Amino acid sequence: MTTCKPLCMPLRLLPRAVLLACVALGAVHAHAGGPVSLGELPRLAAWKQQGVVAVANPYGAEAGAQVLEKGGNAIDAAVAIAYALNVVEPQSAGMGGGGFMMIHHAASGQTFYIDSREKAPAGATADMFVGVPNPSLQGVAVGVPGMVAGTALALQRWGSMPLGRVLQPAIKLAAKGFEATPRYADPAVACNPRALNSPETAAFFCPGGQPPAVGSLVRNEALAGTLRLIAAHGPDCFYRYMPAKGCDIARGIVEGQQFNRPQAAGGKGGSMTYADLTAYSPALRQPVQGTYRGYVIKAMSPPSSGGLTMLQVLKMLERFPLGDTAQGYGFGALKTANVMADALRTAFADRAVWMGDADFVSVPGRGLLNGTYVGLRGAPIVPGQLLPTPTFGDPRPYETAQAQPNLHLAVAEPVNGPGETTTHFAVMDRQGNMVSYTNTIESSHGIGVFAGYKRADGSFRNHGFLLNNELTDFNLAPTTNPVTGEGGYNDVQPGKRPRSSMTPTMIFTADGKPLLAYGSPGGSTIISSVLNVTLNLIDHKMPLQQAIDARRLAVTGAGPSISTELGMPQATIDGLKALGYTVSLTDIGAVQAVGVDPSTGRYYGGADARREGTVITLPRSKPLLAWLGDLLAP
Repeated sequence: MTTCKPLCMPLRLLPRAVLLACVALGAVHAHAGGPVSLGELPRLAAWKQQGVVAVANPYGAEAGAQVLEKGGNAIDAAVAIAYALNVVEPQSAGMGGGGFMMIHHAASGQTFYIDSREKAPAGATADMFVGVPNPSLQGVAVGVPGMVAGTALALQRWGSMPLGRVLQPAIKLAAKGFEATPRYADPAVACNPRALNSPETAAFFCPGGQPPAVGSLVRNEALAGTLRLIAAHGPDCFYRYMPAKGCDIARGIVEGQQFNRPQAAGGKGGSMTYADLTAYSPALRQPVQGTYRGYVIKAMSPPSSGGLTMLQVLKMLERFPLGDTAQGYGFGALKTANVMADALRTAFADRAVWMGDADFVSVPGRGLLNGTYVGLRGAPIVPGQLLPTPTFGDPRPYETAQAQPNLHLAVAEPVNGPGETTTHFAVMDRQGNMVSYTNTIESSHGIGVFAGYKRADGSFRNHGFLLNNELTDFNLAPTTNPVTGEGGYNDVQPGKRPRSSMTPTMIFTADGKPLLAYGSPGGSTIISSVLNVTLNLIDHKMPLQQAIDARRLAVTGAGPSISTELGMPQATIDGLKALGYTVSLTDIGAVQAVGVDPSTGRYYGGADARREGTVITLPRSKPLLAWLGDLLAP
């Protein structure tokens, strides 16, 4: 417990009020990670709060906190964080990519997404990756970036500060520099093959073949200049080539994505044009929604597969008594891991066939979550058995059926016998607005190329941000939907957004009060990371920070392969192998979360040590006399 160090006397001699204040301060320290669980919230006195941020990087967290302290709302803070992370976590996200910003707007009670996912250019074709070696390192993989347009829309519609002001923390970080964090300076990150894919990125991230020392100053004046241009002229300066205004960023994107990896035969540049950039627009979307054990869960809709897949898994698992250690379903138990894995495998079988950009294909979202359909899909899952590799189902007959509750089948007994990149952060402000934002350039360092172009004198005009390789989230060769006979739902088409796994999520009470905003990076493991934390909170009754810290398992396909983390019980790993699963060990995800106790209004957050997760709750401290006032009030 925190002690009151200025009071130099034995505790037995302290006045009762001061003792109570010490206890209160200790309680704040002990519960810094948030409520005990979603079902067991602490009753600590609340005070007027400015907000809370949870970010995968301390500089990003500070940028968001400063905006909140200056009177900005959660949307302002989220945009400030996104641009700051472009400076300090450039290998993961930035202006050269896009993402999904989930917003719960307190005044209207509405929850929605800004979809700034990248689009395929007009010249894209379904077979454009065929025969291309390492396409994720080529310009052909670059999608039309959406982050700048998406963040500008967010500020225009729901922000309280202009873009130029919100960009100031990022401009300062880029121009004045920041001290390299351990993750930034990790040789496996700074000097990986993707970072070395072009001369400019190699010189910046791994100068002289060596990563920067931890704590050394990192400056990116080229990026600072780009940010200043956008601050002065708005998002048009990014998407339109306007040399009279100095707005040449679009030229850097168009010429940068023509990179064809000259060190490898068969390289291929992209087809993006200025017209593709000027035509880009973000989309406003409604989340997919489901319930789990009385909670309402909202998550990202197509073009992400994240929300549909996770909700489908939750509904398949609802018939199992997860969290009941007496029945063998405690955290990390073999039965728990077994049914989680098979529910994920089943949902991924559906994902492969039925999920894509709903602006182009008819994603049967209602059918995939229909209670009867999900019940039928989950019925073959038997604890103590390896589910034979599941095939896809056909949810279309359930698409127009009246929504029904999931079938709660009896739990069957066994028969005798035999993605390093992307970033996520969450914000809540004093008005109760919440943001859950997953942002990415896809793989580490995107295609490993800065936006920029060669000047007439041969020098490189560098814009300081990396170009994405998002289009490799499409099918790399044309496919056929095995049910409809049409082209695959995730085949490349001009103007189409590639299928994503990003799963920014929020949990609400049954009557609609917001409880938690969270999400994770990690490619196709994102779905599993968000699922793990959801189950830890609701079924295993963990405090938020423990739910984030707990070892995870991940499944990313229909096959019997499971990834898990070091620290998962060895007996469970051995048991899974004995059932026939292949088990590998790796770090999985990096969940950041913010929440509110609806009974007290107290904010809290949780951050993931798998990266450099940081939570800042505002105000940063509470004066002792204010606590005394709370405690002595009648």
